[in-house]
Amino acid sequence: MKKAIKWILIIGGFLAVVVIAMLLLIPVFLDVQKYKPYIERRVSESAGRPFTMGEELQVSLFPWAGISLSDLHLGNPPGFDEKDFISIKSFEIRVKLLPFLLSKFKDIQISHILLNEPRIALIKHKDGYTTWKLKKEDSRQISNKEGQKSQNKETSPMEGEYGKKFSIKSLAIGDLTIKDGLLLWIDHTKKEKKKISNLNLQLQDVSLNRPVNLTVSAQMDGKPVSIKGNIGPVGETPGKGKVPLDISVNALKQIAINLKGHIDNPAQNPKFDLNIDVSPFSPRKMLVDTDMALPVNPSDAGVLNKIALKANIKGDPENISVSDGIFTLDESKFNFSVNAKNFSRPDVTFDVDLDHIDLDRYLPPKAKEKPGEIKKIGSTKPATKKAEYAPLRQLILKGVVHVGRLKVNNAAIKDINVRLSGRNGVFHINPLTMKLYKGDISGKVTLDVKKDTPKSQIKLQVKNIEFGPLIRDILEKDLIEGAVNAQITLGMAGEDAVKIKKTLNGKGELIVKEGAVKGIDLVAMVRNTDGAYGFAGKEKPETRFDELNSSFTITNGVFRTTDTRLVSTLIRVAVSGKSDLVGETLKFRIEPVIVTTSKADKKKMKRSEVMVPVLVSGTFSSPKFRPDLKAIAKEQLEKEVFESKKVKKIFKKKKYAPYEDAAKSLLKGLLDEKE
Repeated sequence: MKKAIKWILIIGGFLAVVVIAMLLLIPVFLDVQKYKPYIERRVSESAGRPFTMGEELQVSLFPWAGISLSDLHLGNPPGFDEKDFISIKSFEIRVKLLPFLLSKFKDIQISHILLNEPRIALIKHKDGYTTWKLKKEDSRQISNKEGQKSQNKETSPMEGEYGKKFSIKSLAIGDLTIKDGLLLWIDHTKKEKKKISNLNLQLQDVSLNRPVNLTVSAQMDGKPVSIKGNIGPVGETPGKGKVPLDISVNALKQIAINLKGHIDNPAQNPKFDLNIDVSPFSPRKMLVDTDMALPVNPSDAGVLNKIALKANIKGDPENISVSDGIFTLDESKFNFSVNAKNFSRPDVTFDVDLDHIDLDRYLPPKAKEKPGEIKKIGSTKPATKKAEYAPLRQLILKGVVHVGRLKVNNAAIKDINVRLSGRNGVFHINPLTMKLYKGDISGKVTLDVKKDTPKSQIKLQVKNIEFGPLIRDILEKDLIEGAVNAQITLGMAGEDAVKIKKTLNGKGELIVKEGAVKGIDLVAMVRNTDGAYGFAGKEKPETRFDELNSSFTITNGVFRTTDTRLVSTLIRVAVSGKSDLVGETLKFRIEPVIVTTSKADKKKMKRSEVMVPVLVSGTFSSPKFRPDLKAIAKEQLEKEVFESKKVKKIFKKKKYAPYEDAAKSLLKGLLDEKE
C-alpha cells in the first residue's frame, strides 16, 4: 500500500512538472504572431471597422497567464477626419492561472492591468453620424452577417442557462492602471471641441469583499480635475446588493464635491441614496481663472462670489427625489425639495423657500437715455429661435414657492407666496399673494402653451398700496401719491414685449384716495394761469385730490377711459381719451368743473378767469400739456354768437332762415381740430 501511494505521488509530481514545463515552453515555441492577422480580421468583422495590432504580441502561461499587446487601433467609419476611434499604445494583463482553472473560472486573481496612452475620439459628423454608432445601413449589414453566422453555430457554453448562472466567487486585482489617456469630443454640428487629457486612473487592491481605492486625475480643456475615494465592497455577485461609495471630486482648483451613500443593485434595477455636499466656491473667480466670461453682466461686482449646495438624492431610473436641499447664493439661502417621476412624461412636485434676495444686484445695469435721444419703439433685436413648448405640454407640475424678501426693479416686496400647478400645457398660479408698500396684492395667473403661441391671463386685486413710494422706486419719478385699490383683468398672447402689447386686452378699476398728482397743477391749468404749463414758478406743481377713480379698458394694446374722475374740494375733473401701449403715445382730454363752496376760493376765482380744458399728448417719457383753446372758442362762439339776440333775430327772417344751419356749421368747422 505504501509503495502504491509512493508511486502515485511520484507519477503525480512528474505530471505536474511536465505540465508546468509545457506551460513554460509553449509560449517559447508557439508562434503567436501568425495569429495576429486572424485576430485583426475577426475584430474588424465584429466591429464593422478596421482593426490593427502592433508587432509586439506576447503570451505567458505560468505562473501568471498573461498577454501583452501594443499599438492597438480601432478605426472610424469612412467620412471622419480622425483615423482612429480607439487607439492604445500598449495593453497588458496578468492572471494567476491555476486558481482560475481549478475554480472553474470563478476565482480570478489578477496581478495587474495596464492601459498605456489610450485614446478615444468621440466625433459627431455634420450629417449627424457619430464615431460610436454605425450608420443604419452598415449596422443592418453587420447584424445580418452575424445572424447568418450564428445560425451555423451551436450556442456558446458561456451563453444560455450556464451563462445566466455564471458568477465570480473571488476577485483580486493588485493594480489597475490607465496612464496618460486622452478623450476627445468633437461636434461638427455645433462646432464644439472638448478634450480630457493626461487622464490617469488607478485602482489598488481591488477585491469583492473590501472597498476599492480610486484615484483619478486629468486635465479638462487644460484645467485640472481629480477624483479620490473608495467604492464597495461590491460583494460576491457584482452588480447585485448594496455598493457603498464615498468619493470626493476636485475641479478647476475651485470646486470640491463630496458624494457619500450607496447604490443598490447597480446592474439590474439600480437604486441610489446619496448625500451631495458642494463646498462654498466663487463662480466669479472660477470663470476668471478659466478665461470665461460671466453668463450675465450683473450691476453689482460683489455678487456671484459664493455658491454652495447640500442635499440628499434618492432614486432609480424612473424616479428621483431631492430632500433637505440647501442652496446658498452669496447672502441668500434656498431651502428646497423636489420629487420627479415618470421621466417619459415628467411628474414634478417641489417646495422652495427663499429667505431673501436682491435681484437688482444680478441684473444688468440700466441703460441711460442720452438727452434729446428719441426712444425707438418696438424690438430692434434680431429674431431669435422660436421657443419649443412640446416638453411643457408633457410636464405635470405641482409646487409652492415662498420668498421672505425680494427686491426687483428697486421695488421692495415681502412675504411672496406662489402655488403652481399645471398639466397638458396649461399652468396655473393660484393663489399668488405678496405684501408691498403697506398693502397687499393677490391674484391668479394662467399660462396656456397648448399651441405654438403662448397665451396668458392675469387677475389681480390690489389693496391699500402706497402708490408714491412704489412709483418712485420703480420708475424713479415722482408722479402720484395716495393709497391705491384696484381690480385688474388682463389677457395677452405672444412671446416678446411688442406682440404681448399688441394682443393685450382687459379691463380694470383703480381708486386712489387722499393723494396728489405730481408735476401738474390742474387747478392752475384749467384756470389758465401763469406757471400752469411750466412757464413760471419755482416750486414743483401738484394737484391734491380726495379721490381718483378710473375705469378703463384695453383693446389690442390700446388703453381707453371714458370715466376717469378726480375729486377735490375745489374742482372735479373728468378725463377721457386713449393711450397706445405699443407706440407709447398719449391722447387725453381733461375737463374741469368748479365745485368749491369756500368763500376764500370763490374770491380767488375772478370773473375774468375761464375754466380751460387741458389736452395731454406726446409720449410716456415726454408728455405734453396744453390748454384746449378751441373748445373754449367754440363755447364762446355758441354763447356769444349763436345764442345772441341779434343773431336769433336775423335768422328769424324768412330770407335768412334757410341759411342758419349752414352758417353755424361753417363757423364751427373753422375751429374743428383735424385728426
